[in-house]
Amino acid sequence: MVLHKMFRSTMTVSLMTLLSRITGLIRDIAFAQFLGSGLVADAFFVAFRIPNFFRRIFAEGAFSAGFVPVYAEYESRYPAPQVRVFLDLMLGRLALILLLFTLLGVLGAPWLVRIIAPGFVEHADKYAATVDALRFTFPYLFFVSLVAMAGGILNTRGRFAVPAVTPVFLNLCLIGAVIWAVPFATNKALTLGIGVLVAGVVQVGFQLPFLAFEKRLPSPKIMTGKGSQAVAAEGVGRVFTLMLPALFGVSVAQINLLINTVLASFLVTGSVSWLYYSDRLMEFPVGVFGIALATVILPKLATQISERAEEEYFQTIEWALRLVLLVVFPAAVALVALAYPLMVTLFQYGKFSVEDARMAAQSLVAFSPGLIGFVLVKVLAPAFYARKDTKTPVRAGVIAMVVNALCAVILTMVLSFDHVGLAAAVSISGIVNAGLLYRYLVRDLGYSSGPDMGIFAVKTAAAAIVMGVVLRFGVPEPQFWVDESVGGRLWQLVMWVPAGTVVYFVCLYVVGLKPHRLFQRQT
Repeated sequence: MVLHKMFRSTMTVSLMTLLSRITGLIRDIAFAQFLGSGLVADAFFVAFRIPNFFRRIFAEGAFSAGFVPVYAEYESRYPAPQVRVFLDLMLGRLALILLLFTLLGVLGAPWLVRIIAPGFVEHADKYAATVDALRFTFPYLFFVSLVAMAGGILNTRGRFAVPAVTPVFLNLCLIGAVIWAVPFATNKALTLGIGVLVAGVVQVGFQLPFLAFEKRLPSPKIMTGKGSQAVAAEGVGRVFTLMLPALFGVSVAQINLLINTVLASFLVTGSVSWLYYSDRLMEFPVGVFGIALATVILPKLATQISERAEEEYFQTIEWALRLVLLVVFPAAVALVALAYPLMVTLFQYGKFSVEDARMAAQSLVAFSPGLIGFVLVKVLAPAFYARKDTKTPVRAGVIAMVVNALCAVILTMVLSFDHVGLAAAVSISGIVNAGLLYRYLVRDLGYSSGPDMGIFAVKTAAAAIVMGVVLRFGVPEPQFWVDESVGGRLWQLVMWVPAGTVVYFVCLYVVGLKPHRLFQRQT
C-alpha cells in the first residue's frame, strides 16, 4: 500500500468536510446575527444538541464502529448478491429500531428537556420553546442514521467525497430557515426545528443515486430465511453485538458535552450559547481533519485485519499518529492565540455582543488544549474497532467520563470558573481518553512506535509554540477587533493565519523535520 494514496483520500474528505464546516460557520454566523445568545438561541441549541448527541454516538459512532468492519469483511469474502442481502436486512432492522426510538423521543420530549437542561424548568418560556423545537429536531436522528449507513457503504467502497459533503445540506437548510423563516415566525425555535427535519430528508435523498450507481442501494427487509439470508442475518447480528459496547465507547465526548449542558443550564443565560459557539470553532479542525482521517483509516484498518496484514496495520496507525501531531499541535495553539479575534470577526454582529464574544473566547481557550486528545481518539478508537474490539474504548471512555464529571463539578461549582470550567473539564477528559487508548494500544495490541516518534512530537510541539508566540505578539490588541470594520477584521485574519502557517513550517524545517516525506512513505 502506498500511504500517500491514503493521504490523498484523507485530503479529499478534508476538502469536502471543509466545505461542510464553512457552510456550518456561515450557519453559526447567521445564528449569532439573528438569535444572539438569548432565550431562543439557548432553547434551540439544547433542542438541537439532544438529537446531535444520539447522532454522534449512534449513527456516526457506534453504528459505524460495528457496521464498517463487518461490511468490509462481507465485501472481501462474499459475492455481490450475498452482500446485498446483508445490506437489505441491515437497513430493515436498523430502520425499525430507529422508528421506535424516534417515536419515544418525540413523545418524551418534555422529560428529555428536564433531564438535559433541568435549569430551564424554572423559566417557563425557555422550557416550552425547547420542548417544541425538540419534537421536530429529534426525528432528524432517523434520517441521519440512514445517512450514516449509506456513508459507511460508500466509504468502504472508496467513495469518500459524497458522505463528506452531505452535511452541507443541513447547513444550507438551517441558513435558509434562520434568514428567511425565523424573522417572520412566532415560535422561532420551533421553526428552526422544522428546518433540521427538512435537512434530514434532503440528506437521505442526496445519497440514494450514488448508492444506486454502486449497485448497493438496499431494499429494507426484516425477516430472514435459510441459506444466504441466514448468513446475512448472522452478519447483522454481529453488527448490533459490536454496537452495544461501542454505544458508550464512542460517546464519551458527547456525554461530556451533555453533562456540561446540564450544569450550564444553571448558570447565567448565555452560558449554553457561549459554549456552543466556542465548541463549534474547536470542532472545526476536529471535523476537517480528525473525522476525515478516521473515515479513511477505519475501512483500511478493517481490511488489513481481515487479510491478517498486522505489519501494515501498525504502519497505518503510525502514519496516522504522526499526521495528527503534525496538524493538531499548531491548530490548538492557533485557537488559543486567535480566540478573541476569531469570535469577534465571525460572530460579533447583530444580537451577539462584545461581551458575548469575550465570554465565548474564554471557553474556546479552555477547549483548545483538548484538541490533540479529541483528534487522537478519532485515530486510536478505529484501531480497536477494526479488530471488532469495541470493549476497550469503553474502558477508556468510562474513566474519561468520570474525570470530566468530577472536573466539571469542581471547576464550576467549587472554584466558580463557570462556563470556562466546563470547557476545561472536556479538554482534560479528552486528553485522558486519548492517553488511555494509546496505553492499551501499546500494552494489549503490542504496538511499538518508531524510534523517533518522541522526537517528532517534541519538534512539532516546539514549532507550534514558536508560531503561537509570533501570533500572540503580532496580532493586534483586543480593542482593535471591536473598533475595526468587518473588512478590516477579515483582512487581519487572512494575513495572520497564513503567516502563522509559514512560521510553523519554517520552524519544522529548521529543526530537521521534512513533513512532505510523511506523505510519500510506502509500506
